[in-house]
Amino acid sequence: MKNVFSVFSLGFILVQLGFAQQYTIKFGTLAPEGSSWMVVMRQYDAAVRKESGGRIGFRMYAGGIQGGDEKSMLRKIRIGQLQSGGFTGVGLGEIAPEVRVLDSPFLVKNHAEMDFLYAQFGKEFEAAFEEGGFVFLGWAEVGNVNIFTNSPVRTPDDLKGIKIWTWEGDPVAQAAFQALGIHPIPLSIDNVLTSLQTGMIDAFYCSPYAATVLQWYIRVKYMVDYPLAVSVGAVLISKKYFDSLPQDLQEILVRTGRTFMAKLTQINREDNRKAIEAMKERGITVVKADPKDVPRYNRIGTEARRLLMGKLYSEDLLNRVEGALAEFRRNGKESQ
Repeated sequence: MKNVFSVFSLGFILVQLGFAQQYTIKFGTLAPEGSSWMVVMRQYDAAVRKESGGRIGFRMYAGGIQGGDEKSMLRKIRIGQLQSGGFTGVGLGEIAPEVRVLDSPFLVKNHAEMDFLYAQFGKEFEAAFEEGGFVFLGWAEVGNVNIFTNSPVRTPDDLKGIKIWTWEGDPVAQAAFQALGIHPIPLSIDNVLTSLQTGMIDAFYCSPYAATVLQWYIRVKYMVDYPLAVSVGAVLISKKYFDSLPQDLQEILVRTGRTFMAKLTQINREDNRKAIEAMKERGITVVKADPKDVPRYNRIGTEARRLLMGKLYSEDLLNRVEGALAEFRRNGKESQ
């Protein structure tokens, strides 16, 4: 709350000094007000206003209140009702399908590997976003994606009897569940909690922090402690709108965005760790994967990633990503 007041105070002072705001970026996200996403976005907004002398700033629409789901937000950006958004892999894939290779099933094992992929392939994905009509302002990783259930899952076979939600229209989740032998129930994200309450579904997948923020976790008893994937996220801005801005404001948005989104990624990683501990205290049982099942999960991941070749990304890109990770691991650079 203090940051919000400081932004308004800064804006008032700048107006009194003769610096009127010339550009307002309407920003939408599914992240609720009060979440780490929104806390850091408001810090980003304050920094942008300060550096620009009050000439540019964001107007925030949290919790999907402007645009609905991510596909709806993209439509609103394309017709100019919004100019920017914070997206998970589902939304990013609508712009640049190849970026979904980053959150494909059982690919990345730890934070070091994810950071390596951002560094190794970031420019390639930024170019893909630009080709899709957007300018990249920074990765804002959602974090490890775990499966939450009402029955203990100790092996991949235990997953076959659950009624699990899948994000409607998400090809990556569909491929993962197909490879796992699961028949998920597709729903929009705003129908998940109600469906858990009615028993239409009894399992879901998301980051631990999201499970707590959205209050989904109170409807389940177990968490599978072998991440299905690492969910990427990013903040993007319409290229058409970005190109209309003076060059100095473009530079402020990009440079400052990279800084604050890197901060958000680190905060999200810590939030996910803390969320698991908090859920344990509230009665969620964390079920560890048996080491003998890990090779099987990896084979399932390989199968799922190949199901997506030619649909989201090319065989060449997948081979380059998997090859780069294999080399990274051989060199012993990975760490938790």
